[in-house]
Amino acid sequence: MLTGALNAYISNAKGSDYRIDQRIGSGYLVDLTVRRLFMKLRGFAKFPSRQHKPFIGPGVGLKARHLIYFGKTVTLDSGSYIDAMSSLGVTLGSNVSLGKNSRIECTGNIQNIGRGFHAGDNVGLGTDNLFGSAGGIEIGSDTIFGNYVSLHSENHNISDVDVPIRLQGVTRQGIRIGSDCWIGSRVTILDGATIGDGCVFAAGSVVPAGEYEPYGIYGGVPAKLLRKRKA
Repeated sequence: MLTGALNAYISNAKGSDYRIDQRIGSGYLVDLTVRRLFMKLRGFAKFPSRQHKPFIGPGVGLKARHLIYFGKTVTLDSGSYIDAMSSLGVTLGSNVSLGKNSRIECTGNIQNIGRGFHAGDNVGLGTDNLFGSAGGIEIGSDTIFGNYVSLHSENHNISDVDVPIRLQGVTRQGIRIGSDCWIGSRVTILDGATIGDGCVFAAGSVVPAGEYEPYGIYGGVPAKLLRKRKA
């Protein structure tokens, strides 16, 4: 009975059919349900006036909360962190999950605030990941990330050897990732990368600035096209 009730509730919340594996015991489901209830209560406490309250795990850090915008059924899992101070803030579409210990950081230097972060619907942002959003990060719907991924949307200037690098300022092009992409574990994506829809990046790839064709499978350091998912 509990499984059926949860299937109905989750399907309604997500807007699509959802079925829990029948091999999962009722004790496990009760623990999960209680945990999610406490996460929702934290969402009500942190964002009492918002239409959509996120599920917030223990130890979540939030800065510039007024610049964080949520769709439905957003999850911020335990130990995750968002610093939304930026010109555009942080937008997380419906059914987005920010996994354990993952971070969205929009501003590294308050002398020059960052651009911000935007994720579409049904995006899985993975665990132990860093989204450095000073130059802006845009992620299309249905894209998923493995663990230990890092995105860096700005670069330090280094041309003047007579001035410390830390004082030479930065350049920002931003990072754009299309819909329905899979970014594998320990991938590093650098400022200026524009990734088309449906792309896959192999674990450990380094993705420098450039255009990456839709539906390509990429891998290596630097990442190169290995093959296309469709002609």
